[in-house]
Amino acid sequence: MSSASRARAIACPTCVLSMAITCETGPMTQEGRNVPRRPLSFGPEDLEAHGGTSPGPAELTEIAHQSAAVLLGAGRAAHDPEVTARLVTLVDDLGLDTVAELWSGRPGRSLPGALWRLYALREMVRRNPVQSSMEYAAGIRFTDVAHAVAGIAEPPTPDELVRTIDSILSGVFDGDLAVALERAAAFCMVLAAGRAEVANDTDQADEAQASKLTAHAAAIQTTGSDLLAAAALWRAGALD
Repeated sequence: MSSASRARAIACPTCVLSMAITCETGPMTQEGRNVPRRPLSFGPEDLEAHGGTSPGPAELTEIAHQSAAVLLGAGRAAHDPEVTARLVTLVDDLGLDTVAELWSGRPGRSLPGALWRLYALREMVRRNPVQSSMEYAAGIRFTDVAHAVAGIAEPPTPDELVRTIDSILSGVFDGDLAVALERAAAFCMVLAAGRAEVANDTDQADEAQASKLTAHAAAIQTTGSDLLAAAALWRAGALD
């Protein structure tokens, strides 16, 4: 994608999302609640009015929240397994970079931030299913409650992890969003514990690699905490 195309895609969330789903951009509700934030119109003509430059920070923030609300609202209103499947594989269609441009800059305890972390978690597992399976298995004995919440069958094979992470993401659109976020959070906690254990086993043989794994484990644990907090915010009607 060229820089101009990328800027235009970022500037128009409905343009980006229409590649994955045809949806309304008018008022929507999520289980009786108003979708947060008003729709923001920023299409090619608006980009031209800005001198061909990308939107400013405030507009990018509004775009991130609006596009997340559109995606979530349309997906939950569809009640269509085919739509849900397309939304689960959104990154496969758009590319991780495009989704990152839209949402990765938002806090983890926000709607776009939570969605970004879910998609990034799915991508991490799909890119390294064997490593993820090994680390998850190593973490179970430290996090038995979280393992039960995540809902992964034993043994946690690579295929089972991929299936489960897709199931969790499906629940965002066709189930209870708070439960999906809690399952993802639990998944992260088990994975983080396992990666930390692998780091501990690696320490004497490769200290640099062990430090890298430890840092990654801490980042995954933070993601889990953010997703758990996002679930509580959704239940309180405050996940924006």
